[in-house]
Amino acid sequence: MNNTIFPCLWFNGDGKEAADFYCETFGGKITADTPVVLNLELFGQKLMFLNAGPQFEKNASISFMVLCEHEDEVLKYWTQLSKNGIVLMDLGEYAWSKMYGWVRDQFGVTWQVYLGEKQGEQKIIPTLMFIHQNNGKAQKAMEFYTSIFPQSKIGRVLKYGAGLGNETHEDAENVQHAQFEIDQYTFFCLDNSYDHPFDFNEGISIVVMTDDQIQTNHLWNSLLAAGGRASMCGWLKDQFGVSWQIVPKRLLELMNDFDQPQKAQKVVEAMMSMQKIEISDLESAYNS
Repeated sequence: MNNTIFPCLWFNGDGKEAADFYCETFGGKITADTPVVLNLELFGQKLMFLNAGPQFEKNASISFMVLCEHEDEVLKYWTQLSKNGIVLMDLGEYAWSKMYGWVRDQFGVTWQVYLGEKQGEQKIIPTLMFIHQNNGKAQKAMEFYTSIFPQSKIGRVLKYGAGLGNETHEDAENVQHAQFEIDQYTFFCLDNSYDHPFDFNEGISIVVMTDDQIQTNHLWNSLLAAGGRASMCGWLKDQFGVSWQIVPKRLLELMNDFDQPQKAQKVVEAMMSMQKIEISDLESAYNS
């Protein structure tokens, strides 16, 4: 399973509590535990949590679909995730699944619990909702992302006009549900015309770990194309407003050199002054 691409969730001090809750709910484990950064492994998939303060709130523009093969599995996850949460769609039978529910849990993370056939190894699938000015751009976004990353493809695409367009008042050519892969990591996406009080933000971002500067430059420049916006420390927003972190693996190696804490701190300070991460500058800071 590809763990060089994974979601990062922003928390306001309750990241450790959330990590413990998800490990209990899904049977995972915490693989890194610091005051600011936690890494989790759920079903062999990596997730990163940032205990970074109140600046950003997670919302349903990026939710997480949990693919379940058995009804008791659906009930187990639903019972836990809905505890002290807000139910957005009741657990029940729908046209697309015999058992499905949509819930915002007590930590502000939105989950879709779905009973259906197994679709590969990836159990938890980030789902992008294209709304407001992005409504109708899900197809364009899939084409954009799959053109940038290797080993990428667009899978099944269901348009609203295939059956539910008139009932939902959505444009018939808009995407009701679609699947795509970037570098063998799976996403779902959809268009939605409802005037939701949220949109893509830094509360949930997508981390990409890169092997070298060439790959870092390619992904950084490509994702910024056609109206993206650079931020600091390897963060950027693409033309749709989705947040990405482009992180060279070498950065983590240098930052986590516990035998040389002063050198590691210099690397952190250098990184904090960068937009795109420059590995040679990190090396220079480490060796200075």
